[in-house]
Amino acid sequence: MPVTVERQETHWRIRLEGELAMASMAELQSALLEGLASKKELHLDMTRTDEIDLAALQLLWAAGRAAGRAGTKILARISDAVAATAQDAGFERFPVPVE
Repeated sequence: MPVTVERQETHWRIRLEGELAMASMAELQSALLEGLASKKELHLDMTRTDEIDLAALQLLWAAGRAAGRAGTKILARISDAVAATAQDAGFERFPVPVE
């Protein structure tokens, strides 16, 4: 899964493509932690994410909670595959707001 980070003056955009699975968690976690530390709004683009596993959902859930506690937010654009997997996993809503 390629993780691309674009650092803007007002926000960070993190693009995730392909399969989001345990093997790519370290890279995703690093990008999320760095983005949260910036205190800027995070924009997640997962429109090209084909698959997501429970570990990735949990990591994104935790990042959303951390952003809320820090007074910032995470906005996400997600693929149908990500939305379906999150719903199947029991998330009543995806852990971050969906644009």
